[in-house]
Amino acid sequence: MRLLISKHNLGKWAAHYVANKINAFKPTADKPFVLGLPTGSTPLDMYNELIRLNKAGEVSFEHVVTFNMDEYVGLAESHPESYHYYMHHYFFDHINIQAKNIHILNGNAADLDLECERYEAAIAAVGGIHLQLGGVGEDGHLAFNEPGSSLASKTRSKDLNMSTVIANSRFFDGDINKTPRLALTIGIDTVMQAEEVLIMVKGLAKAPAVFQAIEGSVSSMCPITALQYHRKTLILCDELATYELRVKTIKYFENMYDDYAAHDAAMKS
Repeated sequence: MRLLISKHNLGKWAAHYVANKINAFKPTADKPFVLGLPTGSTPLDMYNELIRLNKAGEVSFEHVVTFNMDEYVGLAESHPESYHYYMHHYFFDHINIQAKNIHILNGNAADLDLECERYEAAIAAVGGIHLQLGGVGEDGHLAFNEPGSSLASKTRSKDLNMSTVIANSRFFDGDINKTPRLALTIGIDTVMQAEEVLIMVKGLAKAPAVFQAIEGSVSSMCPITALQYHRKTLILCDELATYELRVKTIKYFENMYDDYAAHDAAMKS
């Protein structure tokens, strides 16, 4: 696991990193680049910058295949809080991606278990995810893998914790009765199978999760800790998100020079 504390806009940093990865891969119709995508407020700057880069001709999504991390069960795809709506509104409708290459879990499928199996099969059919992007919840959850989720889990339906329902109710007129209590989500093991994982974290509220991810013990009660076993994970943070880490830990990662640090330095030019 690698920690990078960047003073740049995290979304723009991630966007240029993604674009560089796609361009270096040189994807084709027969050999697409496979990207795992999140929703939420943290990735919005990344999506905006990727749109700009695409329109400027600096990266193409023609041969990029995407898989989103999760979706609510029971929301119409046109609902403004569905992740189908989010992804098309904030990203897909503004880039040159092919509709057939977009994969988002169907929260209205007649058979949810079959839908989850189909999703895992679709990931396997393209050879797996090359770069999985994501964020983390204050309690360390990844996608809708909340505390207590199996670290061996695959894509599945997941009952949402009441604390999550209450937190999400702000998007549903503050009414928990309107807030979905069931979601489809890729599993922890699904994330672990990606070749590379990049987690973006902003703000003081996420500092406990970053501490557990970097210095804590691996536990299903803090799902992000599973990434300690991943072969190539970057946690990209702003300074506030590192406030619970030991100074020694921060200095250790600051003194490393690798591809991530080189990219961070290149962003200054």
